[in-house]
Amino acid sequence: MSEIQKNAPLISQLLATWIKGENSESYTLANYANAAAILFQNMTAVNWAGFYLYHAETNTLALGPFLGKPATALIAPDKGVVGNAFTAQKTIVVPDVHAFSGHIVCDVDSNAEIVIPITTANGQKIGVLDIDSTQLNRFSKQEQADLEHFVQTLIQYIEVS
Repeated sequence: MSEIQKNAPLISQLLATWIKGENSESYTLANYANAAAILFQNMTAVNWAGFYLYHAETNTLALGPFLGKPATALIAPDKGVVGNAFTAQKTIVVPDVHAFSGHIVCDVDSNAEIVIPITTANGQKIGVLDIDSTQLNRFSKQEQADLEHFVQTLIQYIEVS
């Protein structure tokens, strides 16, 4: 059982408590950054955790706050795991990134990936949460559900234009 599976409610609660304690409810960028840090510190075998944010005017997903090695700055919808999850508007879990056709390699140590779309209740596409792991088959169905819950907690603290 992974750390987030044991502590999923606590991790989502930690995010909300941190944001409220910092009085940063209206500071979207800071909230993304702290969300990435909370995940990175509380998950095992994770080598990258962060966000790609959608820019409608250029129709691209741009690198947002993250922890890990430098990453691809711009990803087109339908490209890689990030673009495919964004376009499909559903979580994609890749047990082995080397078997995913079109995978965008940023860190050669990555072996598994999960990408969760960030979408408002009214359907506005914001971007994605992207997490990479050095471990094959890293992300379980329960962890997927826990991370989706984490994103729903985060959405409450994102200002949408």
